[in-house]
Amino acid sequence: MDYLGSHLLVELYDCDEKKLNDLNLIESVLEEAVRVSGATALKSSFHQFAPQGVSGVVIIAESHFTIHTWPEYNYAALDIFTCGNTVNNQKALVFIEKELDVKTLSVTEMKRGNIHFPIKINRKTSAKVGVF
Repeated sequence: MDYLGSHLLVELYDCDEKKLNDLNLIESVLEEAVRVSGATALKSSFHQFAPQGVSGVVIIAESHFTIHTWPEYNYAALDIFTCGNTVNNQKALVFIEKELDVKTLSVTEMKRGNIHFPIKINRKTSAKVGVF
């Protein structure tokens, strides 16, 4: 393995509006996705917004799963960040896609922590805002 982790940035479109606004469902889907992936859940926190929307995170030993929903747009943003090679993030994604009735999705995978060819950037700090 040439990298420390895999970070899936997922756009979930055309999802079921009612499911995206159901805190208990979103929480159970994300927690079950963690289990399905083989990750180790440590702690979770979810919040229901008014008038709509849910945000949540499941902290896993291998990193995290997060979701933010916009039911009014039938859309959710999902991050699945896993370190090591024991977690199957694709299984988690397939499970979430099915449970939220996702019709369209876009996935960008970022390999995090390239351990063979790290890019080193030295920055000098300044008191001026926006200057690095």
